[in-house]
Amino acid sequence: MRILLAGFEPFDGAVVNPSWEAVQLVEQTYAVQLGVRAVQLPCLFGKATEFLREAIVEHEPEVVVCVGQAGGRHAVTVERVAINLDDARIPDNAGEQPIDQPIIPGGPAAYFSTLPVKACVAAARKAGIPASVSQSAGTFVCNHVFYGLMHLIATEFPQLRGGFVHVPYAPEQVLDHAEPSMPVPLIAEALTAIVTAAVLLHDDLRLVGGAIH
Repeated sequence: MRILLAGFEPFDGAVVNPSWEAVQLVEQTYAVQLGVRAVQLPCLFGKATEFLREAIVEHEPEVVVCVGQAGGRHAVTVERVAINLDDARIPDNAGEQPIDQPIIPGGPAAYFSTLPVKACVAAARKAGIPASVSQSAGTFVCNHVFYGLMHLIATEFPQLRGGFVHVPYAPEQVLDHAEPSMPVPLIAEALTAIVTAAVLLHDDLRLVGGAIH
């Protein structure tokens, strides 16, 4: 099994992005056992998806899990759906700030993850790590990449399975303000459980994972 994990470079003035730190740690620990390769994506609309496609072509993975930072979330969240919309609250690392633009003009309104989302959440929880299903990946570069990945699967790489996971801030990012955080080794442990579930299970579990907001 070949697994591609993609994390993001820091953005919005930060010096660290826990998504990249965590996927590197998973690669260092499980490169042989799980066949994991980690790549860093730029926090750039358009370019990030292009870089991801190049990594897919180079590494020929069977499972792709993209990982991004979601400041303010207290748990690791496995995303269910990507929407065809860029609506950036802040500029990306090149200063681009698309507003109300489709990611793929004429593309489907949304794509669902092809990972067993609820089984991945259950696996992280079984490892003792807070996790939940997320119904929205936002409208910034994370959702842009998630939608781009699923569009690539739908149009170019039908053999792939893929999805997206958001992770909280690392503790060093919230030393001067009250926001939830999670140590990077714990995030890496959650990602390992999620990846393992994604590899072993194709059919999802029927568990409560919905939300009212």
